[in-house]
Amino acid sequence: MNRHLGTSIIFLMLMLGSTIVLRGQQENVGPGTIVTDRPDATEAPTLVPKGFLQVETGGLYESLDNNDVKRERTVYNTSLLRYGLLDNMELRVGWNLETRQTTIGGFGTVRELNGFSPLLLGVKVGIAEEKNGAPEIGLIGHLFLPFTASDDFKPQTTGADFRFAFSHTLSDKSNLSYNVGAQWGNDSPELAYIYTIAFGHSITEKFGFYVELYGNFPENSTANHFFDTGVTYLLQPNIQLDATIGKGITDDQDILLSAGISFRVPN
Repeated sequence: MNRHLGTSIIFLMLMLGSTIVLRGQQENVGPGTIVTDRPDATEAPTLVPKGFLQVETGGLYESLDNNDVKRERTVYNTSLLRYGLLDNMELRVGWNLETRQTTIGGFGTVRELNGFSPLLLGVKVGIAEEKNGAPEIGLIGHLFLPFTASDDFKPQTTGADFRFAFSHTLSDKSNLSYNVGAQWGNDSPELAYIYTIAFGHSITEKFGFYVELYGNFPENSTANHFFDTGVTYLLQPNIQLDATIGKGITDDQDILLSAGISFRVPN
């Protein structure tokens, strides 16, 4: 897929998103304030309300530098669609359009990959509500389908992940969320245990920020740990903007930049 086609697709998706947002403003925006699974790596246990569609989308840039080898990843669209199917279950579909470049020393770009990553298909199930000091708990599981990916990103086997998501209310303005789980992917039979922990705080009724530590423990490889921080801005109870910056701790990630929008509309 060339970049002009990719840009056209992004433009059409943004136009569609704007139409959905405008429609959402004219109808019931749903119960409570929107709770998203972006921009951090920590997934919330909170479900999308039954009968509502939530769209979470944005862009991402990541740079990794190891000696003379530099790898850059640009994700033009990180869309995740979440639909409240039942009171205790939501359906999840996600798809990334991205470019990856590898540069070696003074030789310039030696490899470039473009296209769609495998489509994510999954569910989130509510297990327990927060009560008497016990956290809110959810279970999330995904499959990554190889046949939906562009040739440059098509793996030979189906990837999968699962995680338990927890959330504690610390005060009227602060909360602590964390995930534990495991993942398989990239045509590797090696399982990697994953963890995240994030502290969030509301600065005002509209502005919030978070700090997060996350990583993974592959069975036969070195563990990787990352740090990021970001801000959120609530345009409306059902519309949220976000921005993030991050860096690897043990990994060779130099920088991670991300920004996006999330909105919720009734079916």
